[in-house]
Amino acid sequence: MSDSARGAQSSDRAGGRPSGGPYEWLQRGLALLAGGEAAAAATLLSRARAEEPGSTGVLEALARAQYDSGDLEGAAASFRELAVARPADDYAHFGLGLCLSRLGRFGLAAEHLAMAHAMRPDRPEYADRLRQVRATLAARQSPGST
Repeated sequence: MSDSARGAQSSDRAGGRPSGGPYEWLQRGLALLAGGEAAAAATLLSRARAEEPGSTGVLEALARAQYDSGDLEGAAASFRELAVARPADDYAHFGLGLCLSRLGRFGLAAEHLAMAHAMRPDRPEYADRLRQVRATLAARQSPGST
């Protein structure tokens, strides 16, 4: 276990609660995420989210950690909540579209990816992923496809 993961698990003696507060948990969670420790980050950020349910910054970090740790359903739910809270947030729609595409929900993924691309046409990764999802949808609709 890395030092950063150990730091995420450090707690005061009151019931396993991590030391510090939601802001410190967010900062440690972001550091864990940057260090490639997405599962540990998701655990800590979930705790921060429970303490600060209105914080979209914590929610975005949690969604990223969930996605990077392979929790696609959790990440989709978090990105969906973020897109509802911040409808003009291109990254929320992009993240939701990525999750939905990896979950095989290509129609809905295309809608969110198209929204993200419309908001930020300068982001090539948005256009690339939208193109991929639309190609998948077209292949599934062509005769002879399964």
